[in-house]
Amino acid sequence: MNRKVKWGVAGLGNIAHKFTSDLIIASNVDLVAVASSSLDRAKEFKNRYGAKKAYGSYDKLFEDKDVEVVYIASLNNHHKKMTLDALNAKKAVLCEKPLGINAAEVNQMIVKSKNQNCFLMEGLWSRFNPAIKIAKKWTNEGQIGIPRFIYAEFSFYRLDVESSHRLMDPLKGGGALLDIGIYPLFLAYYILGMPKKIKSQRVLGLTGVDIQTSMILEYDNASAMLYCGITNPSDNSAKICGTSGQIILPGRWHEAQSVKLIKNSEVIEHELPTDGNGYIDQIKEVNRCIMSRKIEGAWSHKNSRELAKLLENVKRLS
Repeated sequence: MNRKVKWGVAGLGNIAHKFTSDLIIASNVDLVAVASSSLDRAKEFKNRYGAKKAYGSYDKLFEDKDVEVVYIASLNNHHKKMTLDALNAKKAVLCEKPLGINAAEVNQMIVKSKNQNCFLMEGLWSRFNPAIKIAKKWTNEGQIGIPRFIYAEFSFYRLDVESSHRLMDPLKGGGALLDIGIYPLFLAYYILGMPKKIKSQRVLGLTGVDIQTSMILEYDNASAMLYCGITNPSDNSAKICGTSGQIILPGRWHEAQSVKLIKNSEVIEHELPTDGNGYIDQIKEVNRCIMSRKIEGAWSHKNSRELAKLLENVKRLS
């Protein structure tokens, strides 16, 4: 079916700007409405991106009969309520990661999706990154032999923000782990699945949120060393090592533009620049699911449940 999927955007911060910049250049998309707690902000956003309507209330957006799917880009602590409200209004939902603050919230949201027979997917855009998908394909094909080790990090310096900033405020779902630690955990999970054992250590900031978290995931015949933090800059690279080769995802690997396979003296490198800000492939997946009347996507409900459990276990064990 060749038609336009009718989108709404709820929560109009920085990430919503990046996502919507891609949304309006994606095929088969109609940006119907945007919503913020501030009507002025919603109107400004509407004019900038060419939406048809602006609301100063999220409920008004969810009630709009012209909207099929809502992208929720609010603060972490609002994800559950806004997602449940949208699903109750029979809207499909793409909710920015992390889907919920904890596994219980994620489970509630998935149960509601199934009960309402409405699409729900966590906005983990890296799952749809072409370079990361190639890394997964090479691993599955045995290009590096048996995978034995993963290294991944995501860190930057952000200790200079106010204590009320979303990263530093525990009431807003702050902390390095929920904000960026989800990415290294995703990569280990995507490649190796659920671990047998987790070891983790956190450094807490003055507000009580983690500002550094180190993780070791142990599998039957493999391990993953992962790190996230807001205390230091880094090149943020990742690698997947096997018995006969390795795969390199270069700096800022979560939005990688290339991927390299090294096997003895053989080097294969693919340049895979993403369109726009990197959200196009995720948007295409949502559109495919809406048109096919599916209630979950390639990043499935099971995936979100298990990743939420990993995040929870890392926090509990550190």
